[in-house]
Amino acid sequence: MNQPSDRTHGLSDAQRFELLVTSVKDYAIYMLNPAGVVVSWNTGAQRFKGYSAKEIIGQHFSIFYTEEDRLAGVADRALATAAAIGKFEAEGWRVRKDGARFWAHVVIDAIRDPDGHLVGFAKITRDITERKEAAAAMERANLALFQSQKLEAIGQLTGGIAHDFDNLLAVVSNGLQVLSTQSRTHLDAKMIQSMQRAVDRGASLTQQLLSFARQQPLREERYDVNTLIRDFEPMLRRAVDRSVAIELQLGQDEMNVLVDGPRFEAALLNLVVNARDALPAGGQIRIRSEVVELGKGAIGTLQEGRYARVSVSDNGQGMPAEVAGRALEPFFTTKEPGKGTGLGLSQVYGFITQSGGEIAIASQENVGTTIDLYLPLVMTESADATDHHAGLSSETLLLVEDEPDLLQAAAEMFRSIGYEVLTASDATQALRLLAGRADIDIVFSDIVLPEGMNGVQFAREVKKLYPSLRIVLTSAYPLATLRREHGEIAEFVFVHKPYRLSDVARAIRTVR
Repeated sequence: MNQPSDRTHGLSDAQRFELLVTSVKDYAIYMLNPAGVVVSWNTGAQRFKGYSAKEIIGQHFSIFYTEEDRLAGVADRALATAAAIGKFEAEGWRVRKDGARFWAHVVIDAIRDPDGHLVGFAKITRDITERKEAAAAMERANLALFQSQKLEAIGQLTGGIAHDFDNLLAVVSNGLQVLSTQSRTHLDAKMIQSMQRAVDRGASLTQQLLSFARQQPLREERYDVNTLIRDFEPMLRRAVDRSVAIELQLGQDEMNVLVDGPRFEAALLNLVVNARDALPAGGQIRIRSEVVELGKGAIGTLQEGRYARVSVSDNGQGMPAEVAGRALEPFFTTKEPGKGTGLGLSQVYGFITQSGGEIAIASQENVGTTIDLYLPLVMTESADATDHHAGLSSETLLLVEDEPDLLQAAAEMFRSIGYEVLTASDATQALRLLAGRADIDIVFSDIVLPEGMNGVQFAREVKKLYPSLRIVLTSAYPLATLRREHGEIAEFVFVHKPYRLSDVARAIRTVR
C-alpha cells in the first residue's frame, strides 16, 4: 500500500514552524522587535484585524489599541511587563483596520537569545467578542432576575404587613364609629373626627403599599393609550410650572390595552411630577407612545409579543446607577425629609406589573431620566365591573372573625345600629351557632380564618345548607390576591377592610 506523501519533506524545522503559524486562522500570531514594531504577520491576524502583511509590517503594534489606551500608555506597559517577567496577559478592546472594536485576549511572550538578550516578542491575540457579549447578556439576565425576585419578595412582605395593619385600623375605625353615634361634647366630636382622619390616612398608606405589592383591586377596561394621554394632558400641564415644557409625541398606531384608566392617569401624573422635581431650573419633559415588538425576556419577565410603550423622559439631574437600581423599592427616596414618601415609583411599578406589563428605568447623571411603561396590547373588549348599591337593615347577624379585638369592635359597631349580633372565631363554631339558631338573617365573615375551613369554604357550606341566608365576606387582602388563593368569589358580596357603616350598608342591601 502506498503511504501518503509528506509534502513538508525537505523543509527545515524553521520552515515547518513558519508554515504552521501562517496557516492558523483563529489566532493572530506575529512577532515584534524589542521596540514593539511588527516584523511578521500570519493569516489569522489579517483575517480579523484587517491589515495585510504589506500594510502592517514596520508599524508599531500600538496601532491596534484604542486611542484612550494609547494615550494612557497601555501598549508600552504591556511590553515592559513582558520584558520584566517574561509574559504579559490581558483582555481589552482592540481596533480593526476599519475602526471597529473587538474584545481581545492577548498574550505577549518575551524572546531572548541564548545569552539572555531580548531580541523581540511573540504576540498572540484572539477575538473573544462573542464570548464577552454572551457573558454580558447572561449578567443582564441574572441582574433582571435578581431585581424581579427582590421586588417580589419585598412585595410579599409589604402585602402581609399592609393586611395586618388594615386589621388594626379596622379595630380603631369601628370603635370610633360606635363612639360617634353616642351623644358627645363638641370637643369629643372634634377629637373623634381627627382620629378618623388619621385612620383614613393610615388606610390610604396601606392601599399604596398594596399597590406596590400588586394586591390592589383593579377595574380594568379597554382603553386606547393615546386617548388616555390626550384627555389627561391638561392635568399634566397643570402639574408643572412655566419653566418646564411638556411635549407629547404620540404614535399613530392604535394602542388598545386592558388597564384601570384612573390608575394609569395617576401613574402618568406621578412620573411627570418626579420629572418636574428633577428639573429645579426648568427643562423639558417628553411623553412618547409607540407600539413595540418584544422578544421573550427582552424587558424584565415580559413574554414575547406586541406592547404599548409609554415613555416619560426629562433632561434633568438624572440618577447614579445605584439609585436607579433601587428607585422602585417602597420608601426609598433621595428627596429631603418631608418632600416625599418614596412610594411614588413603587406604586407605578406595582400597578403596571399587576396590569401584565413592566417598567424600565434608564438614567444618567446631569443628562436625564427616561422611564418606560410597557403594557400588552389587546384586541377584544372587556366586560365592565358591576357597581353595587346597598342599604342597611336591622336583623340578627352572625359575625365570624378570628382577631379578638376586631371581633369585639365590629360587634359593637353592628349593635350600635340595631343588629342583634352573634360572634364566632372560626368556621366550626359558626356552623354550630347556625345549626342551633333559626333566627340568623345575615352572615358577615372574614375570609382568612384559623385552622379548618377558610371564609370562602365556610360561605359555600352555609349557602348549601341555608340557601336563604345572606352572606357578606370581608378581608384586608384585595380581591386579586384572594382569587389567586381561593378561586373566584364573585358569588359573594365583598367588603374591604377597614370598612365603614356605609360600606356595610351597601354590601348587605346588595344581597337582599
